[in-house]
Amino acid sequence: MRRQYYRCRCFLTNNYFLADYKIHVKYYGNNDNRDDRDFWTRFGDQLAALGCTTDQQRQAVSRLLRTEFDRRLNLDQQTVQRIQFIRDNYRPKHPDIYRLSVDYLCKSFVDLVDQCKRGDQLSEILPHIRTVSRERRVYQFDVFTTEFCDKFIDECDHFNGSPMPKTRPNTMNNYGILLNELGFDEHFLTPLRVDYLNPLAKVFFPDWIGSDGSGDGTSDGLDSHRAFTIKYSLNEDRDLFTHYDNSEVTLNVCLGKQFTGSEVYFGSFRTEHQQRHTDHTSITAPVVHSPGVGLFHLGQQMHGSMPITDGQRQNLVIWMRASTVRNQLCPMCDTKPEPLLSTGFGDGFTID
Repeated sequence: MRRQYYRCRCFLTNNYFLADYKIHVKYYGNNDNRDDRDFWTRFGDQLAALGCTTDQQRQAVSRLLRTEFDRRLNLDQQTVQRIQFIRDNYRPKHPDIYRLSVDYLCKSFVDLVDQCKRGDQLSEILPHIRTVSRERRVYQFDVFTTEFCDKFIDECDHFNGSPMPKTRPNTMNNYGILLNELGFDEHFLTPLRVDYLNPLAKVFFPDWIGSDGSGDGTSDGLDSHRAFTIKYSLNEDRDLFTHYDNSEVTLNVCLGKQFTGSEVYFGSFRTEHQQRHTDHTSITAPVVHSPGVGLFHLGQQMHGSMPITDGQRQNLVIWMRASTVRNQLCPMCDTKPEPLLSTGFGDGFTID
């Protein structure tokens, strides 16, 4: 029987991203009278300093927040309906890629996982991969073959061109696909997490994958995930503001296509003193994306993407969660999570 997962109640109120002003805010929607006075009392001066000064601009912000609040409030019900509709009506272009095959993985990636499974130490593994920043624990290595990346993008483009219902991954990415809704969870993403990424995380990030409480050092590991694609071009999302992920560990793999710019940078850990990403003394050297190559990092490491200057970039992002870690402290509100029943993996919280 599949484990029941939950969201934290802060999902309804926290981390609303206002792209025009590059700011995350809290919003306590009121379904009865739509009274936004509390919000403007809290954030009015800050938004005014960022350029939100006219009644028209304030009304636009209020409409955006109300729409997003309603979306979150009804998310699970609508998700179930979308998944069923897609399952009944969508015909995949490449049905074979919905089931993970070792043929889709680079041999060097499989070898890397085998090293971790046989108990090699991190110091023995690092010579075989690229360390973006040892201090910030950011690593880069080949994951998928070029052939798989091409087919995966073709499948995503096929789905985007279809009349199927779609929803954006989050308030920061407007042109990606939630892969659980498309049907990739059971036979592709879950075995990828369980058989490949969890063994890696046990070596790279053993302090972030949790313990089963038995006292013998064994680990539950990364027991859930949320996966989606992101897409950047001059006519769509161009860059990504500095943020952290709602995950313990993240894998971010470039799929293609042809593009220039759109490098990713990493800053300090979210609990450290935050400097603006424009202060280049506080970030890593920008990392160039290459098709098939993944970035492996802690979810709460601050990061973002530089503007794309030409072409189109698509990536596969997998947020992996360890319930034994996040059950103690929600990373989005820094309090003990207040669980809300959810569909699927929710946001990775469980009730013991």
